[in-house]
Amino acid sequence: MPVSPARNPALLAVALGAFCVQLDSFALNLVLPVIRTALRGSPAATPWIVSGYLLAAGALMPVAGRLGDLYGRRRMLLLGLGLFGGSAAWCALAPSVPVLVAARVVQGAGGALIMPVGLALLTNAFPPQCRRWAIGRALGLAGLGMVGGPFLGGALAQGASWRAVFWLTIPLAAAAALCARRATESRDSAATGHPLDAGGAVTATAAPACLALWLQRPADWGWAAGALLLGAVLVRVECRCRAPLVDLGLFRNRPYVALTAAGAVANSATVALLYAVPLTLQQAPGRSPLGTGVACLAPAAALALGGPLAGRVPPAAAVPVMAGCLGIAAPALLAVGCATGPTALLVAATAAASALGAAGGLALTGTQAVVRPGRAGEASGVTKSVMTVTAGVGLTLSGTPAAPGAHPSLLLPAALCLTAAPAVALTVRR
Repeated sequence: MPVSPARNPALLAVALGAFCVQLDSFALNLVLPVIRTALRGSPAATPWIVSGYLLAAGALMPVAGRLGDLYGRRRMLLLGLGLFGGSAAWCALAPSVPVLVAARVVQGAGGALIMPVGLALLTNAFPPQCRRWAIGRALGLAGLGMVGGPFLGGALAQGASWRAVFWLTIPLAAAAALCARRATESRDSAATGHPLDAGGAVTATAAPACLALWLQRPADWGWAAGALLLGAVLVRVECRCRAPLVDLGLFRNRPYVALTAAGAVANSATVALLYAVPLTLQQAPGRSPLGTGVACLAPAAALALGGPLAGRVPPAAAVPVMAGCLGIAAPALLAVGCATGPTALLVAATAAASALGAAGGLALTGTQAVVRPGRAGEASGVTKSVMTVTAGVGLTLSGTPAAPGAHPSLLLPAALCLTAAPAVALTVRR
């Protein structure tokens, strides 16, 4: 489908911004063992390099999406890119794991702005018949970060330093910002004259943060109670607000809810897969980070194809296709856990990544197709928040290997996909 030159800057800005996020995440997953050794971090603290980012990004995304609707999506995208690139320099200079985790939290705030605001910018920059294609194309270009991330992470960790992974992000974020400056600004015209819902912003940030902390430590029920209490306060605040941060009517949209929930399951399984496979491969005697990165190219490429494929699925078929993807991912994840050699492991991981990549793409393209464009930022912010917060579940469910030679288990993520598949399919028949 031809793209108008006036819309090229928006497409390139979102694609490059998402590419930065994906490259950073996929390269970082591979070098976590290298970082732990270099900074002398504990096995329990190292996963927080990923989880701290997910916590900040997931908690702030509802507010970030609505900020774009109110004050300009291009403006908020530029702010997010600046935060992401600046905090990447802080990550590269971090002298210890706690400092690196703090820098990753700030980077999560930048990522919170890039993804939902970018999706809303594309939704409003393109006509209805082109929106799914544009989002799918941007996700596909960003998926190159998935493909190149493991290889680049391994190559940089072996040839230079793990710090080079973060230095690489800075010029890419700057290039995305240059494209964003040329994009056409858009905002929610119906919200003119309404300020940001401050009460909703506070509770919508604190509730997912408590939920994410509980999911990281399921035995600590205090965080769960806090999440429930803040969720109840959020509902009460939003019911009384004339211009709510989150329109509660969004949750009466069954396709939106089904795709968001299924996307959360798929994302948590993806994080578990991307954590387990490199770690398992690196436990083989004599395998270097670069060798592991080369081996992970096939699963990463399969995952990257999900965005373009999802962009071709009609909105009416999004929910049943999502159910099918989860149904395929479940046995593939089980096969990864049962694989006895690297070849079988990579074949099963590639099959799982294909299904999970399509499911993740459908959660983003499908939800944008069933909401009003004016509040596209709000909708994408809620979807990305749910997907990002629950992504930490993937690390929790896979567990941290305590003994040398042991590897994370994918049994629970597989069971989650197997349970979610029929539940999502039933929403179509109601």
